[in-house]
Amino acid sequence: MLALVGGDEFKAGNDDQDRLLAARAKRGPAFVVPTAAARQGPEQAVAHATAWFHGLGLTLQELPVLKRADANSKELAEKARAAGFFYLAGGDPGLVAQVLRESRVWAAIFDAWRAGASLAGSSAGAMALCSHTLIRASWPNRFNRRPAGALGVVPETAVLPHFDTFGNRWVESAQRELPGVTLLGIDERSAAVWTDGAWRAAGPGAVTVIQGTETRRFTTGLKITGLATPARMLPSQ
Repeated sequence: MLALVGGDEFKAGNDDQDRLLAARAKRGPAFVVPTAAARQGPEQAVAHATAWFHGLGLTLQELPVLKRADANSKELAEKARAAGFFYLAGGDPGLVAQVLRESRVWAAIFDAWRAGASLAGSSAGAMALCSHTLIRASWPNRFNRRPAGALGVVPETAVLPHFDTFGNRWVESAQRELPGVTLLGIDERSAAVWTDGAWRAAGPGAVTVIQGTETRRFTTGLKITGLATPARMLPSQ
């Protein structure tokens, strides 16, 4: 199972996707990965995640990957390879891919997911799981975005998180910078969920697929069309 969450994670309203993630977790350790929050207080992200999932019957541990040296740790990679659940918390949109891409830990996470572990990312974490993440292009306009290479689980796709609050303002610059790439707008506390061979919308908000001039909106329970099937191999393999 794979879930791309639009942000505002680890609180009420995320129940639909998070209960399913917890139920589908493979046997083994369950990890929150606070990489995106490395510069913004990773301890707080870990505390929120562990408290929230404890209420859903799942005990989380921290996988402390905060810098490149952590991502290439053989010890942390061994722990990740044996895990049954991963949640990439939100934070800095460019940091997750920068730290994890082509690393031992990311290869281990991907292999564990391919072997049946649940994998989720929220906001910056969700952005990193696609082919491209979107980072601020210029100051002071925080809605003008430019692409950077990401982890590539969902090919030819870029997530626009917090789509119901501010992510919708990224569309113009994202389309200009990434012609031909599918833009995936995800509302807060909502998710695009890959399970049983199909994408479906979950949560109280909506998932919006933007391809050129065509825009399609999907609410909870609906099958999402127009999204790529998740990759079976890492882009570097």
